[in-house]
Amino acid sequence: MQIAIIGAGIGGLTAAASLIRRGHRVRVYEQAPALGEVGAAVQMSANAVKVLYGLGLKPTLESQGVKPESFEFRRFDDGELLHRIALGHAHHLAHGAPYYQIHRVDLHAGLLAQVRALDREAVQLGKRAVQVSETQDEARVQFEDGQQVAAELLVGADGIKSLVRQHVVDAAPPVFTGQVAWRLSIPTERIPAQLRPPLASTIWCGPRNHAVMYYMRAGQLLNFVGCVERPWEQESWTARKPWEELDHDYAGWHPMVRAAIENVDRDQCFRWALNNREPVMQWSTARVTLLGDAVHPTLPYMAQGAAMAIEDAAVLARALEGRPLREALQVYQAHRAPRAARVVRESNEMADLYHIADPDEMRRAFKDRNIAASRNGWLYPYDPLTVALT
Repeated sequence: MQIAIIGAGIGGLTAAASLIRRGHRVRVYEQAPALGEVGAAVQMSANAVKVLYGLGLKPTLESQGVKPESFEFRRFDDGELLHRIALGHAHHLAHGAPYYQIHRVDLHAGLLAQVRALDREAVQLGKRAVQVSETQDEARVQFEDGQQVAAELLVGADGIKSLVRQHVVDAAPPVFTGQVAWRLSIPTERIPAQLRPPLASTIWCGPRNHAVMYYMRAGQLLNFVGCVERPWEQESWTARKPWEELDHDYAGWHPMVRAAIENVDRDQCFRWALNNREPVMQWSTARVTLLGDAVHPTLPYMAQGAAMAIEDAAVLARALEGRPLREALQVYQAHRAPRAARVVRESNEMADLYHIADPDEMRRAFKDRNIAASRNGWLYPYDPLTVALT
C-alpha cells in the first residue's frame, strides 16, 4: 500500500519501520525542519521492548539504556518505602523482555536510523499539514507549502494537538489537568555519591506533588520529572522556567530530591502543562487512522505513553496483513482502543494516589492498591507481535 504518516515522533517512526518491513511504501511527513527529539527519558517495559527488539533496536537499548531493578514508591520527606515493583531480572523472566530507561533522543535516533536504512526517502521534513480529506479511493493531505499528497492510507501520529484527529474524531482541544511537569537532566557525576538514587525508578509521593527520578544514557544522566499542581500555563516541551520556582516547589523534600535540584543547570529547567483527553473508541475512518497521543494522550504516571504508541504501531502493521483496508482498521481500533483507554484511566488514578496529603491515608491507599499485581497481570505480559487480532 501507499501509506502516509503525519508525525515523525516515536510512534510515527515505529509505524514506518513496521510497515516498510511488511512491504508497504511509506512516507512520513514531519513539520519540523530538522529532526531532534526533545524532552528527557522514557521507560520501556517488556510490552514495548518486544517491538523494538523486532525492529533491530536491541543494540541501542543495550548501549544507551539503563535496566532498573525496581519501581520504588516513597514518601517525599523521610523516604519511607510505600510500595515496590520488582523489575530487572524478575521483569525479564516474567514477561519475556527487559525493562529499560532511555533518553528520548537516543531512542528516537535509533528508530530514525532503522527507518532510513529501510528507505532513505521515507522521512520528509518541513511538511506542516494543514488539511486532511478523503474520498472512496484515497486520503489526501494539504501542506502549508502548497504541496498535496495522496495515499491509500493516512496515519495520524501527530501528537496531542493532532490535525488528523480533527478529521477522525473532533476538533475539541485537550483539557488541562491542573498539573504541570518539570523536566530536568542532571549529570550523575555532579551528585554526591551518598545522595545518588539507587538503580530504580523512584517515585517520591507528596501533597499535591510528586517527583520521579531514574538514570538514563548508560547511567551518565539522572532524569527528574516533577508533577505539581499549578495554574494553567503554556503546553510546550521547550519552555524554560526559573530555577527558583522549581526550588520552591520541592522545598523540604528528601535530600536525594534536593541533590538533583541543586545540581541541575539553572537555565535548563523545563516545565509544561499536562493536558488530557477522555478516551474514545472511534480511531478510524475508511482511509484515515490514528495512533499514540493523537488518539489517547496519557499522563506519565504509569510510564506507558511512548509504550502505547509503539504497541499501536506494531498492531496496526499486523492488522493490515491479509485484510481489506476498512476491515483492517476496524480490527486495529477494536483491539487497541479498550487497552489504551484502560492505561489512560489508570494513569489518571495514579495521579490522585501519588498526591495524597495525609500520610496515613497515603499508606492505606498504597496498601489497598496492589500496583505490582495489577501491572504484572495485564500490562506488561502483552505482546503486540503475537497477540490475537480478532
